[in-house]
Amino acid sequence: MAPSTSKNTPAHAVPKAIKFVFGGGAGVIINYFDIMMQTNYKLFDYVQNGSYTICPALGLGVGEKTKAYKSSLDVIVKIVRHEGVTALYNGLSAGLLRQATYTTTRLGVYSTLFEKFVEREGRQPTFLNKCAIGITAGAVGAFVGTPAELTLIRMTADGSLPAAERRGYTNVFNALGRIAREEGVITLWRGCLPTIGRAMVVNAAQLATYSQAKQTLLNSGYFKDNIGCHFVSSMISGLATTAASMPVDIIKTRLQNMKVIDGKPEFTGASDVFLKVLRNEGFFSLWKGFTPYYARIGPHTVLTFIFLEQMNRAYFKYRGIDNVPQL
Repeated sequence: MAPSTSKNTPAHAVPKAIKFVFGGGAGVIINYFDIMMQTNYKLFDYVQNGSYTICPALGLGVGEKTKAYKSSLDVIVKIVRHEGVTALYNGLSAGLLRQATYTTTRLGVYSTLFEKFVEREGRQPTFLNKCAIGITAGAVGAFVGTPAELTLIRMTADGSLPAAERRGYTNVFNALGRIAREEGVITLWRGCLPTIGRAMVVNAAQLATYSQAKQTLLNSGYFKDNIGCHFVSSMISGLATTAASMPVDIIKTRLQNMKVIDGKPEFTGASDVFLKVLRNEGFFSLWKGFTPYYARIGPHTVLTFIFLEQMNRAYFKYRGIDNVPQL
C-alpha cells in the first residue's frame, strides 16, 4: 500500500538517491534496445576516423584511396560478414558501465540542481539557467564516467584495427584492469578534459533543449504532458545535441583512441587534433557521419527521457503527489 502523503507535499521533496537511481536506470535500460545505436556508433567511428582505409577488418588496405563504405547499410553488412554478428555488440559491457556511472551522475545532478533552483528562486529556470545546470551536471558526470568511456571507445574500435594491433579486451573489467596494469591508472582518465568538454556541450544542448522544448510545447496549448510531447521534445533535443557535440566528440574520440608510436603520441592534445582535422580534412569534416550519429543520438535521447519521465510519474503516483515537477 502506498504511504499516506498529503496532496500538498512539495513535488521537489524527492530523495536525492531516487533521482540518481532513475537517471542510471533510464540509461541502463536503453542498452537493451541499443543494437542499432551500437552499429551506428561503430559506423560513426569508421567515418570520423577518416573516410578512407581505416578498417582493415573490412578487407581494405591501409593507405588506399578507396572509401571503406558506400552507405550505413554497407557498413553493417561488412561488419557482420567480416567480424560476425557479435561485433555489433562490441563494447556492450563498457556501455552498461558507462550508463551506470556517467548517466546516473549527470541526470541525478541535473535533477537535483534543477529542483534546488526552483526551490530557491520560486520560478522555473530560464534557458540560460538550464544550460548552466546542464554544463555542471555534464562536467561532474564526465569525470566519473571517463574510465568507462575510454574502454567503450577502445572496445568499439578494436575491430577496425589490424589484427596485430587489436587489444582484444574480453569485457569492460578486463579492459579496466589491463589499462591500469599495462599503461598506468592515470591512463583511465586519458582524454578527461575533452570528455568533460564534450559532456558540458552535450548536456547543455540535450538537457536544456529538452526542458525548453517541452516547456514551449506545453505553453503552446497544442500538447499535453504525455509521451507525445516527450517524444517531440526529445527529438528536437537530439538534433541540437548532434549538431553541437559532433566536433567535440570527434576530437575526444581520436584523442582517446590514439596510439603511442616509438614513445611519441599521435597528438599532443585536443587543439592539435582540431588543427590537424581542419588542415587535412576540412571544416565540414567535423560533422562527418552526421546521419549515423543522429540515428544513434535521436533514439537514445527519446528513450532516455521517456523512461525517465515514466519513472518519475510512477514514483509520484505511488506517493500520491499530483504536482509532478517538469524536467
